[in-house]
Amino acid sequence: MPGPERATPRGRGRPARIRESGEPEGSFFLDTNILVYTFDDSAPAKRERAKSLVQSALTTRLGRISSQVVQEFLNVALRRFAVPLRPADAEDYLRLVLAPLCRHSPDSDFYHRALLLSATASLSWYDSLIVQAGLDLKCHVLYSEDLQHGQVFGEMRVENPFLS
Repeated sequence: MPGPERATPRGRGRPARIRESGEPEGSFFLDTNILVYTFDDSAPAKRERAKSLVQSALTTRLGRISSQVVQEFLNVALRRFAVPLRPADAEDYLRLVLAPLCRHSPDSDFYHRALLLSATASLSWYDSLIVQAGLDLKCHVLYSEDLQHGQVFGEMRVENPFLS
């Protein structure tokens, strides 16, 4: 049963509805780093917060990722983890976590919008792809450690879930 809700500022004077648990009521986008931290034993606090966000994404069905996040995560998991995932384990994670959350695949119009966003918001190319995918999916929050906390893009606010 959801707890009481509170309104918090979200740019342009419009409040985002936030549950007592701190999770947004609307859809939210998870950057690749959130998924990577779910496997990071060297940062236990970040690992637990990341696991909580991924679990919330799956149980509420409000969490979103893009095909770019799937590709980036699998590349890191198979090659750069301290103990890389075995292909069978990566396949299980793809089936149980990544595929259910992946709601965005690019088309040529998407790349045009991302190019414009990159130029107007002074974002790197790959960051503009993440932000544009979140905007396309009408997410209210983009959870990322890599982008500026509090920055607003349209109706979407960047939040670093590891602050405080």
